[in-house]
Amino acid sequence: MIILPAIDIKDGECVRLVKGDYNTAHKVAENAVSTAKTFEAAGAQWLHIVDLNGAKAAQPVNSDIIFNVLHNTGMKIEIGGGIRSMETIDFYLSHGISRVILGSSALNDPQLVKDSIREYGERIAVGVDALNGKVAAQGWTETSSIDYLELAAQMEQYGVKNIIFTDISRDGTLTGPNLKMLDQLNHAVSCNIIASGGVSNLKDIADLLDLKLYGAICGKALYTGALDLEAAIALCGKEKADETC
Repeated sequence: MIILPAIDIKDGECVRLVKGDYNTAHKVAENAVSTAKTFEAAGAQWLHIVDLNGAKAAQPVNSDIIFNVLHNTGMKIEIGGGIRSMETIDFYLSHGISRVILGSSALNDPQLVKDSIREYGERIAVGVDALNGKVAAQGWTETSSIDYLELAAQMEQYGVKNIIFTDISRDGTLTGPNLKMLDQLNHAVSCNIIASGGVSNLKDIADLLDLKLYGAICGKALYTGALDLEAAIALCGKEKADETC
């Protein structure tokens, strides 16, 4: 399982939110580049970045900061927030971003998902963000009547290989990931599942490993010191080594 430390950018600053509420945004680091370098030094190979302003504006807002991180580290970057057109997808991927995340588009523009998968394959991920099991969109400001498993199955039919699942009620709360929903999702589709939201300590990482997920995104726990990134990556590496014995 890969560990993806997270950087959320709002108004040019590294922030964290609680349950996706923009009013709870608080600064957690001085700048994105130095933060990313710290994650890289701990052994991270992937970085998860969200352009929070972009998510509301429906277009890139903090791309200069994101590219600055890209050019000053050796990590692969997946980016979400405001990616709702093929033009934006082309923009990020042509500039060296490894993977882009479609969120609201998965719900509102299935044709974009189909077209982007046809063009870029596994470099496209879909974010399935749910509140009480129902999919949310538009920067989590709107909740639909679509069940998260239903949307995931539809994405699988379109050829999506990577799904990032967030239980919004757990995001930024340090109360642990929703293991039940993640397990149901992992068994419902053949896609790679990346867990997001609620990770608080090394035990949570072990629990996610037990579910045999593809990846886990870690945010607030890293900034508070509740989770040691190097230890989390080492645990995942040990699991892989054990499987080959």
